[in-house]
Amino acid sequence: MNWGVYYISFTAKFNILPRMNLLARPTGPGRPKDLEKRAAILEAAKDLFTERGYAGVSMDAIAQAAGVSKLTVYNHFEDKETLFLAAVKAKCEAQMPHEIFEHPAEGPVADQLEAIARAFVALMGSPEAVALQRTLITEGRANPALPALFYEAGPRRTLDEMALFLDARNRAGALDVPDVHRAAGHFLGLLKGELQMRLLFGCGEPPDEAECDAHIASVIDLFLRAYGPGRKA
Repeated sequence: MNWGVYYISFTAKFNILPRMNLLARPTGPGRPKDLEKRAAILEAAKDLFTERGYAGVSMDAIAQAAGVSKLTVYNHFEDKETLFLAAVKAKCEAQMPHEIFEHPAEGPVADQLEAIARAFVALMGSPEAVALQRTLITEGRANPALPALFYEAGPRRTLDEMALFLDARNRAGALDVPDVHRAAGHFLGLLKGELQMRLLFGCGEPPDEAECDAHIASVIDLFLRAYGPGRKA
């Protein structure tokens, strides 16, 4: 399955625009060239960290790939760890923007869960995400700070956003979730399931769209059975 095509079809279906280019757009008076350089540095960093891993990338290489000086890279990001953190965060925000967790006052909660689930599955299955997770497995022992950086920039942010969404739906009476943080972990963990293992191990063919749809539907059904209104304690 082409995960890029899957993500594009997902954003079109739910009318969600990714934030991939927002870093290069000033929102008011500012310095557009600096914002463009920052965006170029982040894009180069994402590509190089994916291709070479964390240890195999230098700030010099990132500067060269971005078409800027090394000094410019350091002006925007004080060290490689800070840049890695920003690159992971930018990737997550591009494919799972904050808007996807917003909680309108009306509309079926199942549809909102589906939008979140499709974005998460598309992110999880992207070649960049798979490559970064493999990097963490191979390099994390030599650099224990690296997995913690990744967790704070990516999974932690997604878990926190999911917990806020569940809390809002609780207050609206659409869900009955006693522990929103634990339930957020349940939902995202169920979505990972066998799909993530197959992708990380590189075994078999990637799931096609029909399989992804069936997987997402089954996870939402199970989640609502556990946390829907009127559930049995």
